[in-house]
Amino acid sequence: MSLKAAAVLYAKDIKRVSTFYAEVAELTIVHSEADHVILESASFQLTVVAIPNKFAASIEIASPPIRRENTAIKLVFSISNIASTRAIAARLGGELNPVDREWEFLDCRVCDGHDPEGNVVQLRERIEG
Repeated sequence: MSLKAAAVLYAKDIKRVSTFYAEVAELTIVHSEADHVILESASFQLTVVAIPNKFAASIEIASPPIRRENTAIKLVFSISNIASTRAIAARLGGELNPVDREWEFLDCRVCDGHDPEGNVVQLRERIEG
């Protein structure tokens, strides 16, 4: 593995959360153990780490999950197509905002959403032009 920009995300259900990021953020699972999963793209690495059981037992994830918007960090991923990803996110327990809440920024179409545990995520799609 080469060194790249990276983030660590703690999750109650690492299998569900890592599957979400593999499919929605177009990352590849490169390593998996009982307590963590490493996903990568050409320039980024995301490690999903299991929240220790003594803490996880007290965390309740609502269905659908409640967005955790009061946090200092938001993961941002460049993807190929926001529109087609919207259904994938929903199938995997997350959600993207509707089309009317997308915006443009730095030659990209941008959309916020959340993963299956409510962590806010932003997706960016390059605008051809």
